[in-house]
Amino acid sequence: MPDLRIRKGDLVQVISGKDRGVKGKVIEVIPHADRIIVEGVNRIKKHTKVGQNARGAKTGGIITTEAPIHVSNVMIIDPEDGRASRIGYRRETVEKRRPDGSTYEAERSVRISRRTGKDI
Repeated sequence: MPDLRIRKGDLVQVISGKDRGVKGKVIEVIPHADRIIVEGVNRIKKHTKVGQNARGAKTGGIITTEAPIHVSNVMIIDPEDGRASRIGYRRETVEKRRPDGSTYEAERSVRISRRTGKDI
């Protein structure tokens, strides 16, 4: 599975395409296709067949929904100043605890903004 630096819930800005400059929240990440779905970006009209559900209500018609866009067309928003930034990683040492109560040192990755160096 490809390593995508953007995760669900991140605030991103579109940097290319018809929605350039628009900011939105990531709704879904599709890693095998290198695509993401961003709230309010790349909206399409979908025609669905009219049918009935169990209670008799009719469904269908024209529905407006977000379509996936390629992950290279967005940049994450830096929480410090609200501008687009690239993502980097920093390794930090943490102390973990085993079920028997003993502790050990381990490392974990933390996402950082390349512009400011602060945690994302």
